[in-house]
Amino acid sequence: MTETTSLSLIQSVIDSQKDLIILFKGENHILTNRAFNNFFGFSSLLDYNKSYGAIVDNFVPHPSYFHKEKIEKGESWLDAILKLDEMNRIVSMMTPTYDPCAFSVAIDRSVEDYSIVTLTDITRDLIKRIMIENNVNIDLKSGAYDKKYFLQVSKSFEDAAVFNEKILGVILATVDTYENPDFAYDKKALTEFVNHFKQSTRQDDMLVRWDEGKFLLIYFVDNEQNAQQMVKKLQNLVDSSDLKSLKCKLSSVVQNEKESITSLIRRVQIVNP
Repeated sequence: MTETTSLSLIQSVIDSQKDLIILFKGENHILTNRAFNNFFGFSSLLDYNKSYGAIVDNFVPHPSYFHKEKIEKGESWLDAILKLDEMNRIVSMMTPTYDPCAFSVAIDRSVEDYSIVTLTDITRDLIKRIMIENNVNIDLKSGAYDKKYFLQVSKSFEDAAVFNEKILGVILATVDTYENPDFAYDKKALTEFVNHFKQSTRQDDMLVRWDEGKFLLIYFVDNEQNAQQMVKKLQNLVDSSDLKSLKCKLSSVVQNEKESITSLIRRVQIVNP
């Protein structure tokens, strides 16, 4: 089988994949799949080469991700990124419309002189990766995230909002412990409350048990109007038959320009002390 025939067969296989795939011979990319070409808005690798050149030049120089400034002199980017732990092999690239995306990078070098690079879009999973669920990170009584853990990862959450060009919204849910004196100590009641809330939250949202009868929902949002819709949805949830026995008050704030998540949480507590 000739090299041309082999490449044609490989092209057919990789074109069926949703991940971005690049085949390198040495340090030169010789094949890309349809998903890769579509991401950059070109019909072929030849057209891509005319406008973009080396793939490493497209990695956004974001401090949290791999890019060319992290490559040592005389080293290829393929060798450099393989030095990192697998979970840290992440790059950021822009679409032609300047939308930032994050990709995990996998490299297969099982055939000598060739490297198959697979770029998997993890933009939506960025927060999920930060918040790996285990007993240390979860409040054991309620099933929400632990406050101490949230404080450890809050800066990463804030950075991810900037990366995804979103703002942060915070909703404080306060259960009236005078009306419900046993709520904060009743594991079943806490778990049911959290599970009910989670029905209307997304995978990137973070529900934190903040205090005895208080929960914080931290989430990404495009604008204040969308945040108001989120509050309305959760208020309807609180007023539903499953939770109507609990007197629960919701307060909401959205992030001002360049406002820290610490300031945001402080403000929502002032709204609903």
